[in-house]
Amino acid sequence: MRAIPTQRETPSRAAEVPEPAPGAFAPAPEPEGAAPGALTAPALTAPAHACAHTTILTGGPHAPGAARALVRDSLADWTGRGLPGAEHLTERLADDALLVVSELVTNAVVHAGTDVELTCRLEATGALLVEVADHHPSRAPRGGDPEPPHDTPEYGRGLRLVAALSDAWGITYRTGTKTVWARLPVVGRPPGEETAAYAGEGTLGRGLRLAGMLAPEPFPPSDALGRGEARRAGGDRDWLGRGALSFLAEASDLLAGQLDEDLVAALTGQLIVPRLADWCGVWLEDEAMGRWGAGSGGGRSAPAGAPGPRLARVWHGSESRIEDLRRALEKDPPHPADPLDTGPVAHPYPGLPDEEPGAALAYRLVAGGRPLGTLVIGRAGTPRFPDEVTGLVEDLGRRVALAIGAARQYARQATISEILQRGLLPGAVAEIPGMRSALVYEPCDQGGPSGDFYDLFPAGAGRWCFAVGDVQGKGPEAAVVIGLARPWLRLLAREGYGVADVLDRLNQLLLDDATEAADAAARALVAPLGPGDGPQTRFLSLLYGELVPFDGGVRCTLACAGHPLPLLLGPGGDVRAAARPQTLLGVVEDETYASETFELRPGDTLLCVTDGVTERRSGSRQFDDGDGLATALAGCAGLAADGVAERITRLVHEFGERPPEDDLALLVLQAE
Repeated sequence: MRAIPTQRETPSRAAEVPEPAPGAFAPAPEPEGAAPGALTAPALTAPAHACAHTTILTGGPHAPGAARALVRDSLADWTGRGLPGAEHLTERLADDALLVVSELVTNAVVHAGTDVELTCRLEATGALLVEVADHHPSRAPRGGDPEPPHDTPEYGRGLRLVAALSDAWGITYRTGTKTVWARLPVVGRPPGEETAAYAGEGTLGRGLRLAGMLAPEPFPPSDALGRGEARRAGGDRDWLGRGALSFLAEASDLLAGQLDEDLVAALTGQLIVPRLADWCGVWLEDEAMGRWGAGSGGGRSAPAGAPGPRLARVWHGSESRIEDLRRALEKDPPHPADPLDTGPVAHPYPGLPDEEPGAALAYRLVAGGRPLGTLVIGRAGTPRFPDEVTGLVEDLGRRVALAIGAARQYARQATISEILQRGLLPGAVAEIPGMRSALVYEPCDQGGPSGDFYDLFPAGAGRWCFAVGDVQGKGPEAAVVIGLARPWLRLLAREGYGVADVLDRLNQLLLDDATEAADAAARALVAPLGPGDGPQTRFLSLLYGELVPFDGGVRCTLACAGHPLPLLLGPGGDVRAAARPQTLLGVVEDETYASETFELRPGDTLLCVTDGVTERRSGSRQFDDGDGLATALAGCAGLAADGVAERITRLVHEFGERPPEDDLALLVLQAE
């Protein structure tokens, strides 16, 4: 048996691709009605020896995270292989690339809603080209137009970030495809943009990076009388008073959308430097160590062998000083007297070559009463920070801590869900003598347990059993039912119970108090039970069967409880239903189920699916309308089991423009 790949969101590396034709990345003419220059840029041509990694991402909430993983893997791969241009891949360029790809993929998922093709290309010069293609070309990327004054923008920040971090970006329209691309220069910033040094306590850096772009312009441009320029003379203190709230609001939005704590740390550096400080460092620590504290103030010390804080991000206004700053900070990590005090505390200023000493402050990052790390900022050539800056950074630090806490919670839940999902599905699918099989399993939501499940296992005495089921709902509640149903199916089958008897007993099990209590416990993990919330019986649709090979074929006995009917395909292309419909499991007490028995002769193919196949939607139509599934199966006559599975899966995906919105499971059994 050959299983069909099912992890459609897993980033995959493509081999090195040949050099594209000249002008391959040139944007098409501006669409009618577009703002001049908003979506176009000079044509780009990939230089010789460029290499690229490409992947297809399902258009869902996990696509940005998968895209960031591809970029990280690509940069590490190119650096490790010493490819031309890889010597220019700096930490700053990597951070910019992660942010750009995250914004472009998010934009594609939200506004196009289709699968997304991501390509990350390294040019021989060391520049990076990121391309994100979707299949809804009639929708232009949102953003780029000026926002009305005093109006809260609901979109557009993403492309503003892309424009600020790249030296060229644009959009290419092709038949059925829209590609948004961005080219990140070697230095990680558009040419000519420099970081201005601070000149005393009253001046904040004028260089604009991400934070400067996020913060609103503090003053209107000069008018004919020069009044705007006169008002700019007050400069940055007035910005702190008038623009700080907007800055914090937009920074909160940006941080809240990140589910990776290292990316949160990187964004923190971009938000602070150079607008608020010359440099900063973000230390992260695991929560077990954080609860113990690190200083004598709390009267406790870290347990023996506990890991120390990790310097997750270092950012300096001068890129050439980043490594020196990293080494200096690593020699003297913060030692807070009070692990839960978020206020600024003086920190020893690190000695950097050719840099005048100055002031440094440390802020504890605390969320929900849990210390998560420390933010350290510094400014050269000044004895202290302005009070306005220290207060603003403290407010920003609280938002950073919340974002880190949310990212960790998401990571924990994703890990639990992944482990739980692995435990709910068989580790291997049994090989059946005289039969070929193929399986497709595609959970719609990669972040939690699916409601669909399958199994194919030996039951002893020359018998094999199979099951394809679908639980009402998803997440922990569905996991409880699957966690009960699958082991009970195996146990009852191996005890020698027939197909109908197995369904009778499983139906009763789902109606028992033990199942209801377990269901209530699972729901309590998601949200506390409210008044009137009690255990709820979960419904299960199930197709369950038994296979007994004999000379010349396989005897199949099966029953269908509230599930899409299995279809039997003959060698000549004739298709018929192989079972009759019966009641869902977990609905009617003392329901009696019946089974059908037939023989699978060489060339006969049995197709079992969940409603993610039959109810796949395209507008008001469903895939199985007018016996659509039977028609599709008839067209598979003569194909092997894996060919049937691949074709049905492809037809299901191509049926609608948007990605499937339900879990999909498909099992093909074919007599040899």
